[in-house]
This record gives sequence, structure tokens and C-alpha cells, in this order.
Amino acid sequence: MAQSGRKPGRRPGPNETREAILAAARELFAEKGYDGASIRAIARGADVNPALVHHFFGTKENVFIEAMRLPFNPAELLPLILETPNDRLGETLIRVFLGIWSDPERRAPLVALLRSAMTNEQAATMMRQFVSTALLGRAAELRGIPLLKIDAAIGQMIGVMLLRYVIEVEPIASASEEELIELLAPTLQRYLC
Repeated sequence: MAQSGRKPGRRPGPNETREAILAAARELFAEKGYDGASIRAIARGADVNPALVHHFFGTKENVFIEAMRLPFNPAELLPLILETPNDRLGETLIRVFLGIWSDPERRAPLVALLRSAMTNEQAATMMRQFVSTALLGRAAELRGIPLLKIDAAIGQMIGVMLLRYVIEVEPIASASEEELIELLAPTLQRYLC
């Protein structure tokens, strides 16, 4: 039997198809939310047969779970928050948020998660559990800050990010990052002290 010279392992075709499906799903979830996206629409966006979406992921829920990879690693952010002096915590948090949200590729999964959480109870539950346990709960515990105060600070930042990047309300949408940091850091600092 002749050897093809190809190294053993997965062929590139399925991986490229899978990634195309995930990219289309991210875009569709960001645009339509969980309930507004369908397997057929995701397949159409990836230019594949819907059967391939089912083959790789099984259900729309599984596509959502895999497509909504967070654009940041919470394990990398927590040490930054822990190392920040108390008097600079508000500024650090808004800089981190702006750094993530200002990048369109990192913002798309967050917008999709927020929209899906607003239109689907299962997505809301997934997001609530992740945010409460993996992010805010750990930060509150490690910094010794009441969870209510951290929730209020995060709510403030999410509201500003939605106005700036999703709804594009002026003048927040066109304000410089430094203007927003100067405006928001003292408010966030009051929440967190």
C-alpha cells in the first residue's frame, strides 16, 4: 500500500468547517440572540449543509456553548485584580473592561451572550452561574469586597459598554477611553471601597 506522505491525525477540512460554523454562530448569536438564531441560519452563514452543524455539535445549545468562548481568561484577570492596590481598583477595572470591549472580535461573543441571556432563560442561567461563581464571587471573596458592591460596579460598566459599543449612544460612543476612565474610575472606586 502506498504512503501518501501525510502525517497522521485530523484532516484540515473538518477543522476548517467546524471553525466556519463557530464563526457564523458567533455572528448570528451576537446579531439575533439565542432564540433568534437557528441551525439553518448558522449553516447558511457558514455556507454548509445544516446536517454538518448537527454532525459537529448536535444541538443549537451545544453550538452556543462552544461558539461563546469568552474573549478573556478569568484566571488571567483575577491576579491582575488581586495585585492592584485598593486605591486604583476602579481605574484598573474600567481599563480591563475597555480593553476587552474595544476589540470588535472580543466584543462579539460578549454581545451575543448578553443578547442571548435577555431572550433565553437557559442562556441567562448559564451566564448568571458563570458570572456569579467564576468571576464575581471569586473576586469578592479574594478581595474581601461584598458581592453586592462588585455587582453594582460590574453593572455600571456593562451599562456603559452597551451604550458605547452596542447602542452607540453619543457622546459616550465617541468619547476617548481616557475620558471614560476619568469619568468612571472614581464611581467604580466608591463601589469597591
